[in-house]
Amino acid sequence: MNLVVECELEIRLVLSPEHGLPVQARLTYRADDPYAAHIAFHVGAAAPVTWTFARELLVEGVFRPCGEGDVRVWPAKVQGRDVICVALSSPDGDALLETPSGVVSGWLERTLRAVPAGAEGEVLGMDAALAELLLGDHGDGVCLSDPSPSDEAGDGDG
Repeated sequence: MNLVVECELEIRLVLSPEHGLPVQARLTYRADDPYAAHIAFHVGAAAPVTWTFARELLVEGVFRPCGEGDVRVWPAKVQGRDVICVALSSPDGDALLETPSGVVSGWLERTLRAVPAGAEGEVLGMDAALAELLLGDHGDGVCLSDPSPSDEAGDGDG
């Protein structure tokens, strides 16, 4: 499945409560990588800076604070506007971003129509692959039981 859901948007890089810089960004979702959301920031470099994290983190972050560590997401109201705040942390530094809530929610709805929440494993064929592994012919050396001798078996010494 090669379905791609993209959205160009302008986000705000928060420098202080009073000051921010507009940054062009692109949200990308690929159905062949159904758990991931990608955001590429066009910051004037030759190549955009891209972050990849769980789509579920954005879905949940639209409604309530979530995430820990490198990526945290939460809804907020800034100067009367509904925004989604995204805090990114890396060894190179930290960034606080504000994205328009309606744009992100609309993009997420399109991704969820492409691959509904909970159906990601089906898209990847994980259930079928696991079933094949567990039910397939095991003549190729796959061992489903412990090959080591049992502790209860006598060792012949006595």
